[in-house]
Amino acid sequence: MRQYTYDVLVVGGSGVDTIVRVDSLPVPLADSVHVGPIEEWAGHTGGNVALGARALGLRVALLDWIGDDWIGTLVRERLAEGDVEFVPMISPAGTRRAVNLVDATGRRMSFYDSRDPADLRMPREFYLPRLGRTRHVHLSIMNFTRFLFDDIEDLGVPVSTDLHDWDGLADHHREFALRSDLVFLSAAGAGDGVEALMREILREGRARTVVATAGADGSYVLTRDGGSTPRHIPATVPPAPVVDSNGAGDAFVSGFLYGRLAGRDVFDCARLGAVAGAHACIAPGSTALIGEDALLAAERAAGVAS
Repeated sequence: MRQYTYDVLVVGGSGVDTIVRVDSLPVPLADSVHVGPIEEWAGHTGGNVALGARALGLRVALLDWIGDDWIGTLVRERLAEGDVEFVPMISPAGTRRAVNLVDATGRRMSFYDSRDPADLRMPREFYLPRLGRTRHVHLSIMNFTRFLFDDIEDLGVPVSTDLHDWDGLADHHREFALRSDLVFLSAAGAGDGVEALMREILREGRARTVVATAGADGSYVLTRDGGSTPRHIPATVPPAPVVDSNGAGDAFVSGFLYGRLAGRDVFDCARLGAVAGAHACIAPGSTALIGEDALLAAERAAGVAS
């Protein structure tokens, strides 16, 4: 029997967000706009999923490329603070960054600088020993992570990915969509075509479950054996005023993976994801991480309320 060191191995997707708070989006065109304090927060999609899953008690490691720079130091410190086993390789291109404009309602607009060169590859001898000791792999949609799919399939490890705002057209996302067992995406990216895109992923790929997150409108879950119409899972009301929606989708993924690894059905998993995602909105910079006890208590409370 295979011995597992990790519940979740996250690959790729760490970096630092620069948060600029504005009155409204879009920002009016002006030579200068006065804003409040500009803040730096380490996280990004892979880092946030790793931190969220660890806060829920899962055994987590994150493999990634970062730079030998002050931004990379922020990433290391944040993951160490969150008790995530972080195993980085040093990229000459530096650590990924994003500048996020966040309005008074917590809505954001992100300017993302991935920095990774197109020929960046993670050596097999670096990732393979850990890949064989995890219950689940979550791949961020960095270009270099697509080259792990063959080994993931050979080892028979379940894999998930988050396509974020994929519109169904961009080629970069397609391999991730079709080679993952569990696919997350934002309903906003595909607009009115999101249901058709979810069906396409199930029809043409290996996924058995596709989840479209829709912010305050909740999420939609479609399974291979559950008919052609996605099931709507309502959003959870945040337990405090919304401050920042950065990382809410990543928190949803963490909550969903917690449920999946606990053997819950996919709809329970989506409800747990909704609780975690709502909680993530009550503090700045993806710092509101819900713990296992609070997650389950909020799930019970929501069940009683419904």
